[in-house]
Formats: sequence, C-alpha cells, structure tokens
Amino acid sequence: MSLCLSLMFICSWYYAIVAMGIATCIYKYIEFCGAEKEWGDGIRGISLSAARFALMRLEEGPPHTKNWRPQILVLVNMDAEQNVEQPRLLSLTNQLKAGKGLTIVGTSVQGTFLDSYTEAQRADQSLRKLMETEKVKGFSQVVVSSNIRDGTSHLIQVGGLGGLKHNTVMVSWPQNWKQPECYQQFRNFIEVVRETTIASLALLVPKNISSYPSNGERFTEGHIDMWWIVHDGGMLMLLPFLLRQHKVWRKCKLRIFTVAEMDDNSIQMKKDLITFLYHLRIDAAVEVVEMLDSDISAYTYEKTLVMEQRSQILKQMHLTKNEMEREIQSITDSSRGSIRRKNPPTLRPQQSTEEGTTLAEKPQHKSEAVSNLKQVRLIQSKNAATPTSPTSPTSPAVTLAGGAVTWRDSKGPDKGMTDSAATPEACKDPLSMKPNQMDLRRMHTAMRLNEVIIKKSKEAKLVLLNMPGPPKNRVGDENYMEFLEVLTDGLNRVLLVRGGGREVITIYS
Repeated sequence: MSLCLSLMFICSWYYAIVAMGIATCIYKYIEFCGAEKEWGDGIRGISLSAARFALMRLEEGPPHTKNWRPQILVLVNMDAEQNVEQPRLLSLTNQLKAGKGLTIVGTSVQGTFLDSYTEAQRADQSLRKLMETEKVKGFSQVVVSSNIRDGTSHLIQVGGLGGLKHNTVMVSWPQNWKQPECYQQFRNFIEVVRETTIASLALLVPKNISSYPSNGERFTEGHIDMWWIVHDGGMLMLLPFLLRQHKVWRKCKLRIFTVAEMDDNSIQMKKDLITFLYHLRIDAAVEVVEMLDSDISAYTYEKTLVMEQRSQILKQMHLTKNEMEREIQSITDSSRGSIRRKNPPTLRPQQSTEEGTTLAEKPQHKSEAVSNLKQVRLIQSKNAATPTSPTSPTSPAVTLAGGAVTWRDSKGPDKGMTDSAATPEACKDPLSMKPNQMDLRRMHTAMRLNEVIIKKSKEAKLVLLNMPGPPKNRVGDENYMEFLEVLTDGLNRVLLVRGGGREVITIYS
C-alpha cells in the first residue's frame, strides 16, 4: 500500500488526491446504506487451505527418523469436581516438548453423552485452563463413555487427525494399585500398556509424579540417569536429550548405565556405546555394570511365595469389592504373632529346586515375610469352609540374557510349577506351597537390578528405565505390577519408557 501511494504521488499528485477522494466517497456511501459485509476472514480461509494441504502431504509416507518427535497424548484423570488429579503430568509434558510439536491432553467422563454433556464441558474447560497455566501448546479432548476403560481406549484410537496424530502416550503410574478400591484403576493401566503395544505407540509412565519439578523450579546440579537394558529404538536416549533443552533440567548431566553379564565383553561394550553417543552428539558419561550370577535369597523366595499365594487365594475366593475390603480389614486388625515354618530350599536361577539344601534367612526381612505369610494363612482360614479347586495361572517371566530384560509368557499353565503348588492340598496350607520357578527368577532379576540402580542412582534427579511389556495372559497382571514395583522401589523420580517398535534416532543422514 505504501509503495502504491508513493508511486501515485510521484506520477501525478493531483490525480492521486482525486482518486483517494473518489474512493472515500464510495466507502462512505456504502457505510451510509448499511450494506452487510459477509466476506468472512480471508486470513482464516488461507489458514484452512494451508492446513488441509499440510495434512494431505503428511499422508504421503512415513516420516524419516530424523524428523521423528514425540507427539504426546497425555491421559489424565479427573476428580468429582472435574479437576485434573495429576497436574504435574502437564508440567513434565511442557518440559519434554518445550512448547513444540503436537500435544493432546485427553480424559474420559463416565456416562452417556446426553446426560453428561455438561460435565464434559466443565472437564474440557478445566483442561484448557491447566494447559494455559502450564504453557502446554496443544489441544484438549474429552470423551464421554459408559466406562472409563472404553473412553481411554477411544482416545488412544482416534486422537489426532490424519498424519497429525500422537505417536506417544503418557499415563501416570497408579500409586495405590494394591488397595481394593483402586483395583479397576490398575486394570485400566495394564490395558493401556497392552493397547499402546498393539498400536506400536511409545509409552511413558512417570512414577511418583507429584515429586516431579514444576516449570518454575531449577536444578542447579545433579544427574539424569538412563539405565539402558534393552534397545528400544533410541527412545531412552532421546528423552533426556529433549529434557535438557528445558531450563528446569538444563544444568543436569547425563549418565548412561548398561548391564552386562559374565560372558559379555564390558570393555568393548563401553567403547561401542561411547562411539555411538559421539556420532549422536550426545554428551553423557558411560558406565557398564556387571551383574554376576548369584543364589536366590530367602527373602526373594518368600516374597515370591507370598505374592503368588495372595494372587491365587483372592481369585479362588471370588470376593466382591466390599467383601474384599472386609477381609483385608480383618487381617489388619488381627494380632501379629510369630509362626514357625521350615526354611525354603536353595534355588539358583538356572536350575530347579535342590532337595536337602537350605537357605540362610535374612534377619532384617524375616519379620516382614512372617507377617505376610500369616496374612495369607488368615485369608485361607476364612475361606476354608468353601474350598475351590485352584488354578495354575500362566505367569510371565523376566529373564536377564545378554544384558536385555524381556518379559514373556510361560508355554503352558503348569510350566515351572511344582507338584505341591498344583494340588488342592497345597493350597490348604500356604506354608507347603512352592513358588513358580519363572516367577522366582523374575523376582530375583528385578530385586538385583533394583539393588544396583539404588547403589548407582540413589541421588539422581531422574532415573529412566526400560519398561517390560505386559503378560499376554491377564492372569499375571497382579504379578506384573508387583515386579515393576520391586524394580523401581526406593527411587524418587522414575520414568518408565517403552518404545514404539521403530527407530527414533540415527547416526546416518
């Protein structure tokens, strides 16, 4: 406009004045007649056309590894007043995204759309307000469903539009999953893990989310520790690199720990990892932790036994929610007395039970195991009047092989289960049961890894761990949660990471 006006006056200033006068008269005449302008917003029309063009381009093919960024779907829970229960989830999202990329904050409201529309609107307003407070640039999405589980599943399936959709799901760890009132909550959590695995989506599970820093806090020192146990496409290395771009974590140093066994070449593993990080231009200290074979302790044996007995007996009792609460309350109110029991036989991770050998019990854990075993005995005695035939659950297992922790299902319902654990007589007396060998090895691996992590990363500001996949058989859900609990026990801030099955970083251009 300025150039046009300048040229008009340079060519002929009097003709320019006449032309401007005529244009002004025409404008005033239209304004006086009160003509309605229905032309719309031209800029908005151009934006819609550009957005449609960009979405169609994203559909042309999968993105290159160099272009991969975590596009996060954050699943949050709402309280009775439609307020977010875990606001620090959005703080962590902002620190991870730094205001860039796609972020969808979703929640589910139970009910029907006609009856719960008002609640859905309040939930959406609450999400938008919190996103504005935490400076999260993205979109909110509220789904009304008959139950929370289906609503969460719908969010995972239909979030986003075309090529502009999430590739990562963030969900908080269910803190009180052992409580009867939180039974459905941890079931929903397990189903989310399964659905993200099937959909090839990455999964982030922050534990103890309330202890994570807000956007206003600053760490002046400390470390972000990555425990790289299994290759997940580089997701575990990419996340701390992105976190350090935010001012909260900028002054923290990166450390990478990898696990090696006796047969591995620790020196060569360290050299290869340092070279890999150099090509990725990631500045991090590297340490290889060697884990040698050792006998399974008495505490591991007892903890596995109590876990399996609790899981089996509660399934056999078929209690309702209220009945289960009364049973647990009666156990809590019971007097704590000592009971005698035989020492469990010695077990090694590579072989079955050896008769005639005993374990040296750990005094510091004996009282806890005795108390747990007595609780199992109390539950069993209350149900003795209505015995049921026990079932042998198909239990998943964690194995440590070549520095990689994996989770798999047993081949059959009785594999790894001793004869005494598969008979009704054994269930009548919990002390005579023997734990599943796979469960025992899995607990042993989780406890040994936890001991090493506590030793190395107790003071770390954040610990990132590979998250094993859930069991295919739903019978082992409680045990899966128990092993994750043991693996992360004693750590303040833990971020469990599960890759989506594709490479997210590469040293090649």
